[in-house]
Amino acid sequence: MKRVDRWLQQWRIHQAARWIPEQARLIDVGAFHGELFHFLGSKLHSGFGVEPLLKTPTKSAVYVIESGFFPEVRPTVGSWDAITMLAVLEHIPDQEHSVITDACYELLRPGGRVIITVPSRVVDHILACLKFLHLIDGMSLEEHHGFKPHHTEHIFSEPRFRLVQHSRFQIGLNHLFVFEKTNKESANIDR
Repeated sequence: MKRVDRWLQQWRIHQAARWIPEQARLIDVGAFHGELFHFLGSKLHSGFGVEPLLKTPTKSAVYVIESGFFPEVRPTVGSWDAITMLAVLEHIPDQEHSVITDACYELLRPGGRVIITVPSRVVDHILACLKFLHLIDGMSLEEHHGFKPHHTEHIFSEPRFRLVQHSRFQIGLNHLFVFEKTNKESANIDR
């Protein structure tokens, strides 16, 4: 990971961390090397990370990071306070979104949060140029699947989730979405 990649990652972490409650039980999808867990420090009660690029599991006194893809790799019990997906959702093909949403709903406690960052569409072009110039590694840019940020609200929609926050950061090039799990379940959920 190059310096610019790390700087962008830290910016996403700072945006997301504001929405993670004290002493959170946190699932981090796309945990990489546990940077979010390290940043939270004593604010974190316990963490479970999932990272497809990880070769061997990482364990600490407070968190574990498993190799694989969410939701195939996930905790066995629910009642988590938050699930983060920082620069992850755009890498997941559309046909898998409902499986991700279902897993988040099953794993979160009522009122638990899904905290997501996704880049604006123009970012793909900027990152491709920066990658060409060897200023960034690109972090799997080829997997963005043409994701449109406004689709995020449809993926985590009522009645199971309620949008709490949508804002832009990094001079408008990135989106932060925060959804809260409701107690409402519908037999006729549109997918």
